Amino acid sequence: MRYRTLGGTGIQVSAYCLGAMMLGEWGNKDHEDGVRIVHAALDAGINFVDTADVYSHGESEEIVGRALKGRRDEVVLATKVHANMGTGENTSGNSRRWIRYEVEQSLRRLGTDWIDLYQIHRPDPRTDIEETLSVLTDLIREGKVRAIGCSTFPAELIVEAHWAAERRGLERFRCEQPPYSLFARGIEAGVLPVCERYGMGVIVWSPLSGGWLTGKYRHGKEIDMASGRASRIPQRFDPSLPANQHKLDLVDQLETVAADAGVSLTHLALAFVVSHPAVTAAIIGPRTMDQLQDLIAGCEVTLDDATLDRLDEIVPPGTTLNQADAGWQIEALTQAWRRRRPADSRAAG
Repeated sequence: MRYRTLGGTGIQVSAYCLGAMMLGEWGNKDHEDGVRIVHAALDAGINFVDTADVYSHGESEEIVGRALKGRRDEVVLATKVHANMGTGENTSGNSRRWIRYEVEQSLRRLGTDWIDLYQIHRPDPRTDIEETLSVLTDLIREGKVRAIGCSTFPAELIVEAHWAAERRGLERFRCEQPPYSLFARGIEAGVLPVCERYGMGVIVWSPLSGGWLTGKYRHGKEIDMASGRASRIPQRFDPSLPANQHKLDLVDQLETVAADAGVSLTHLALAFVVSHPAVTAAIIGPRTMDQLQDLIAGCEVTLDDATLDRLDEIVPPGTTLNQADAGWQIEALTQAWRRRRPADSRAAG
């Protein structure tokens, strides 16, 4: 297992990070098996574990907490806050009120006194970034959190956060967790250069594009839209969408490149993302022990320039085939009213 420094924190983490999203109701419902998967990952040299409060509504954190009993000190533990965890008006977001409450819940579920990397799961247009950074700074000073990060933030919001931290004398984001794969390369244009500029670590999610880059989905093979991630985020998997049809076409081409390189498509996809100089680690999210073993088997795979050039020809740098894979879009794109003047204003010229 290779190890890298997480940004400028001095913390050494494995190039593969164990993602725990599939442990619990959303994936593997067997808690004992989930504990075994975490232990097997640690035994293989992975020292970096990432989860979130919202994964199976806290169940993932509970499984991780059970697995780390007696092994907490050897693990760099990351979790996230932002998503809705209840039915009230203030049970989500990036406010001081919610973060103050939810960090205590995560600490309880994880069975630990501190979180090594506490991340803001998505931007929150309702909350000033100074408000968020202020409470995160307090948590660091209290020893409950060691470092802070963001996830799926666009480049401009990362820059704004750094400027706010400098201006207000607050702790700054030390890591970004964006989506990155051969099918979602949009972060190469802005997010990754910005992270390099500010000395941030980068741990990428969905390096296998939700299973597309394992060969699981093929032409002529029906996609079950009623189960798993396909049911939660159908736009990423619906085969009737042109972008997803294009993915099916490209999988065949990528299989050829993998075969020529002497590796599986899965190992090719993972080696691609960790080859970028700005990427610290790739998050692998196995549901079963067999999946974990297969993923770990490729941890030493590297790609030569000729192979990387072929991949650039198939999916050009900076290209995201389906915007649903980008994880988050600014409201200026998702809400039409933000792009249109009131009717009377338009009529007045």
